[in-house]
Amino acid sequence: MLYKNVHQYYLYILSNKYHGTLYMGITNDLERRMFEHENQVNEGFTKRYGLNGLVYLETFQNVNDAIKREKNMKKW
Repeated sequence: MLYKNVHQYYLYILSNKYHGTLYMGITNDLERRMFEHENQVNEGFTKRYGLNGLVYLETFQNVNDAIKREKNMKKW
């Protein structure tokens, strides 16, 4: 019997405590990505607004499902 590797993808929403600004993203390594946000590793929107508080999370086994959900939520 062959076993496929099970992949996990995460749709997450971050916020800051000051302005209530939100950021939505997708990753396949939530621990690494949260470390990057918390330590402001990358330049950009999340660093500029201090977005590092995880406020929402969904998990997916298919990356296309995660992308579809992100696009749907961004229309909200």
